Amino acid sequence: MAFIVALPAVVAGGAYWWLATSLPDVDGEASIPGLSAPVTVLRDGFGVPHIFAEAPEDAIAALGFVHAQDRLWQMEGMRRLGAGRLSEVAGSAALPTDRFMRRLGLYRLAKMQAESLRSHSRKLLSAYAAGVNAWLADHGGALPPEFVALRFAPEAWTPADSLVWARIMGTRLSRERHRESLRARLAKRLEAHQVAELWPPYPRTDPVTIAAVADGHLRFDDAMPATAPSGASNVWVVSGERTATGKPVLANDPHLGLRAPILWYLMRIVTPEWEVAGATAPGVPFVILGHNRRIAWGMTNTSSDFEDLFVERIDSTDPDRYLAPGGSLPFDSRDEIIRVKGEDDVTLTVRTTRHGPVIRDIGDSDGGAAGMAPGSVLSVSATYLRADDRSAEGLMGLGFATDWESFLRAVRDFRAPQQNVAYADVDGNIGLIVPGRVPVRRSGNGAMPAPGWTGEHDWQGFLPFEALPRTFNPTSGLIVNANNKVVPDGYPWFLGDNWDDGYRARRIAELVDAAPGKQTLDSTAAIQLDTVSLMARDVLPLMLSRTPETESRKAVLAMLGRWSGEMSRRRPEPLIFIAWLRAFNAAVYGDELGPLLSRYWGHRPRFITHVLTRNPAWCDDVTTDAAESCAERLGRSLDQAITELSDRFGDEPDSWRWGDVHKARLHHRLLGRIPLLGRFANIELPTDGGFYTVNRGANWLGNESAPYAHVHGAGLRAIYDLSDLSRSRFMIATGQSGNPLSRHYRDLAEPWRDGRWLTLDSDREALEQGGHGRLTLRPR
Repeated sequence: MAFIVALPAVVAGGAYWWLATSLPDVDGEASIPGLSAPVTVLRDGFGVPHIFAEAPEDAIAALGFVHAQDRLWQMEGMRRLGAGRLSEVAGSAALPTDRFMRRLGLYRLAKMQAESLRSHSRKLLSAYAAGVNAWLADHGGALPPEFVALRFAPEAWTPADSLVWARIMGTRLSRERHRESLRARLAKRLEAHQVAELWPPYPRTDPVTIAAVADGHLRFDDAMPATAPSGASNVWVVSGERTATGKPVLANDPHLGLRAPILWYLMRIVTPEWEVAGATAPGVPFVILGHNRRIAWGMTNTSSDFEDLFVERIDSTDPDRYLAPGGSLPFDSRDEIIRVKGEDDVTLTVRTTRHGPVIRDIGDSDGGAAGMAPGSVLSVSATYLRADDRSAEGLMGLGFATDWESFLRAVRDFRAPQQNVAYADVDGNIGLIVPGRVPVRRSGNGAMPAPGWTGEHDWQGFLPFEALPRTFNPTSGLIVNANNKVVPDGYPWFLGDNWDDGYRARRIAELVDAAPGKQTLDSTAAIQLDTVSLMARDVLPLMLSRTPETESRKAVLAMLGRWSGEMSRRRPEPLIFIAWLRAFNAAVYGDELGPLLSRYWGHRPRFITHVLTRNPAWCDDVTTDAAESCAERLGRSLDQAITELSDRFGDEPDSWRWGDVHKARLHHRLLGRIPLLGRFANIELPTDGGFYTVNRGANWLGNESAPYAHVHGAGLRAIYDLSDLSRSRFMIATGQSGNPLSRHYRDLAEPWRDGRWLTLDSDREALEQGGHGRLTLRPR
């Protein structure tokens, strides 16, 4: 009987012991084909690998090996996403994603790209694949838990598997196709001027990164501080004249969706002639954000418009052709077989037009609302869908650049997505350039799906590299970008109009300018962790001044009136303000948007300011006969927020806390959905910040189930000290390992939240003595 009772525990213990063999062997020896000499991989106390090699190709092979050790499932998920092969292992739930990716053809393009690589890039990508495959071939224990749960083993790694990553990022860092589609659907419900008002223009008083226009020409040799009269990220670089060391300091924190494991993986490579350290993405054989011995670089998303939707009319006499200027053309067609776990294969016919692939899933959802008459389909033009992309080679080149000129040669290869790339070097130079392809349209600006059959909105090519915005050694000694507008109104070409509000950029520049002394690493870190919302300081007074006071509102209004705008997780005011702003947004335009509300619902400070200062007609509820005022809507929205929070947290507003609902959701996309396992695989912790703070804690107000959850933010923080690059600081949001059984799966989550740092400066002897792992990789 005792044996029967103990049996489940024995089985569970045995299963755990077996799964524990999926953890990497960080000590000992292994072999990789093609190495020219042995490589030593030393780990620090947080599992960060320091790779010591004789040649860059050997080091990159070792990087492939350690990526596979720590993040194999993340790599597998990335390449299956890009190839449209998730259904093979996840079943029919992944079919919509696979269909979309097959239609885009990202993996086909990556395979073509792999065939046209330059010799140096080909060697590095091949070396990386050899390192991954060496681990796959020699690993003797269980595969990571995700493979066990889905019951499959990974295929060998190829260079195309790495190259598809940049194309996936292209789809993620542009939302233009969604915005075009939404605008078209709104045009069926609203007047044209109403649709335009929903996206107010970028305020002239908000910060612009590159200098103003002089005599009709854009000066590329100066930068405008953000104090002068949009994925998201922060980057700023301060010249040596403004730092305590006399050398530049560069700070960067890219903002993407939060998950476990986080996208980023820290590492350092040391060879006799080359050293590089920073953040990599598992599956990709280069440092994406980091420094070498002479330069440091960081990036933010430009928020430019490099996607356009086209409505294609099918030839009424031949369904295999579509209309084009001068006649009709045949669709380029191919059949894709999607294998679905546990079900029959699905055959998908993929069609491509002269503009790009037909994405019928978007067309189907929009129907006629997207301007599509019967017999029409939607195609998409996007810079990340070009066969001649060399962005991956540009990213690889950054790690080998030694000065501004070689840096420019590297970013010349950037195609998509367009990014703002900041620069600093040990000689004291600072700069920023906005590389990537910018389409030149025959007419229009791509705001709505365009008729594809007329040719009037076709792309005519791309801006030349020399015309792209840049600044080098500005006289201000400061360059700031936080997804705000990059160029002034006089810039002669259209980059886009979806700039993020300028609150973060303005705050960064204010804090730099207000510092009592010169900038240091500590003062820069304090700016990265700043949680004051300038949006709240701008918008809340407008709301308060127009809200009637009642007895039930009195205490809350007084609290908000005293509030500094600091989005502290320990305070009630951020929670009350955001709940009120959410309710007011829904009240202002929910009646006009109807079923489209969730697709637009957000903080929308630019639009709310427009309503409260210029066009209060939006406050009227069009579904009633009475004429409601903004004062009435504000009061009712505040009452709604108070009721909501009282129901959840009690009747004492002083006891409410922003951190009770504003929690970083670092969830595992597979294991986190499995009962019981989710408790171990998901990471949640209360956090400071908000959508518009430098320490960004973005939440999606349109998410009915968790409108205040922290779901988007700085998964990586880095600060580079050009006086001594070994003092540079780093932090990622989860841990180095992607395996929930590892002690390095979540060990950086609280340090990340609390603003602590890692350095990658340990010398070889100290790492050897630390005893956290010594792996020797030998030629096979």
